[in-house]
Amino acid sequence: MKLKVDRATLLKALGHIQSVAEKRNTIPILANVQIAVKDGRLSLTATDMEIAIVEEVAANSTRNGATTAPAATLYEIMRKLPEGAEIELDHAGGDSQLSLRAGKFATKLVVQPVEDFPSMTAGQLPHRFHLPALVLRGLIDRTRFAISTEETRYYLNGIYLHATEQDGHKYLRAVATDGHRLARVQEELPEGAGAMPGVIIPRKTIAELRKLLDEASGSVEVALSDTRIQFTVGPITLTSKLIDGTKSCALAKKTSPMR
Repeated sequence: MKLKVDRATLLKALGHIQSVAEKRNTIPILANVQIAVKDGRLSLTATDMEIAIVEEVAANSTRNGATTAPAATLYEIMRKLPEGAEIELDHAGGDSQLSLRAGKFATKLVVQPVEDFPSMTAGQLPHRFHLPALVLRGLIDRTRFAISTEETRYYLNGIYLHATEQDGHKYLRAVATDGHRLARVQEELPEGAGAMPGVIIPRKTIAELRKLLDEASGSVEVALSDTRIQFTVGPITLTSKLIDGTKSCALAKKTSPMR
């Protein structure tokens, strides 16, 4: 693998994904970012086995390939390099180190086999719809303050998203509660969301998604199944496991219209 990429481009992409990489995990590979380049497209991936974020950016590649490198270390190097620097990444393959050059600066990073990097493929996600980024931000901001942090009632550790009907109108409703307070917000049901199952999006996923939405404009594609949800925000794709929905019926009862 060999490529050149603008420092600002790489720094921005690493800023989006490096917080997902697990720095204190017992599985060392999860602290790494997967770097893959193919035909002028650089793909960066980080995962903690519950969430995976992938971002693609343009790069000048001279040799396709893939490797992994410590996410936090790579991010800190990018932060300290001067603006306008051109970054060259070169990995010969195997267990050789990743060479990083930027002008007069050069260093090498220890890599781990790309084959060991876990793949968190979304599989079949039969329900798909689009939401304006502004609407999705509103759903999150007006409910996430009520998410529970009590781990014993894990089914309250997220936002419950579901389709509902009230007074003849169909809505997409977001609900969060910690057992003492409840926040419920609803928006017009988007096309394609009518048959979606009720799902509970984990607290960490909500936090990572909300950061991505700060820079988003236009619409966000949402795709989901009973066990996973995926958000596509421009060139970034966030895939997450869902909280076991067997307890969601109890949460749903609390979201019925007040009388």
